[in-house]
Amino acid sequence: MVQLVGVLNVTPDSFSDGGLFLKPEAAISQAKKLFAEGAAMVDVGAESTRPGSAGGISTDEEWRRLEPVLKQLLMLYPGKISVDTHHPETVEKVLALGDAIINDVTGMNNPAMVEVVASHKAGCIISHLPAYADIYSVHEGKLMDNVEQVVKDLLGKAEILQAKGLKKQQIILDPGIGFGKTQALNEKLLKFAQYVPDYKVMIGYSKKRFLGKHRMELETNLAAGRVAIAAGAAFLRVHDVAGHRQLLA
Repeated sequence: MVQLVGVLNVTPDSFSDGGLFLKPEAAISQAKKLFAEGAAMVDVGAESTRPGSAGGISTDEEWRRLEPVLKQLLMLYPGKISVDTHHPETVEKVLALGDAIINDVTGMNNPAMVEVVASHKAGCIISHLPAYADIYSVHEGKLMDNVEQVVKDLLGKAEILQAKGLKKQQIILDPGIGFGKTQALNEKLLKFAQYVPDYKVMIGYSKKRFLGKHRMELETNLAAGRVAIAAGAAFLRVHDVAGHRQLLA
């Protein structure tokens, strides 16, 4: 059965809810709300990667935002919190606090990230980013239009992690919809699970630009979710958990 992953942005500038949950108390309350609404996991991020974002915060600032939130959430929901970061230094601090899943939106293209995840035997989400792209300018450069390349890139990283001791069950693959891809490829990637049947797949389409002018409306998002579920996705990463619960039936 498909499971929902709720999005929690501890940022001032994320496109959907920037600033709403920047204070630790608000973030913790929102996480509890997402779980109560039906989330199986909550993905916490402290750095925006939205198109047009300023581009990067220091690891010190990222940790300043994350630490007070994760201290409580990792205690309350062990094994059910993923942390959206591409900084190995941050991952070390996260895993020192407790049992967390690491969600790297840069596809673990940084060898140091592979090493830290592998050394801790941490569960992880590998979210695809073209190897030639920079996370802060990926929306402006060359766009990928090849499903097979996404498959090859993600399976390659998964195999590296497994060779370093991770179990296949600890790895979730995310095709990185909206990150350096054409409109046509983004639409194809809703069905990404059918290309990698041996792995758990997470699809993150929620409110993204490729959905069109009605991307903020629930029914548009539900339609994308239905496509992903039909293809075999294990997880849907969404902002509106309550609205997506109908897809779990």
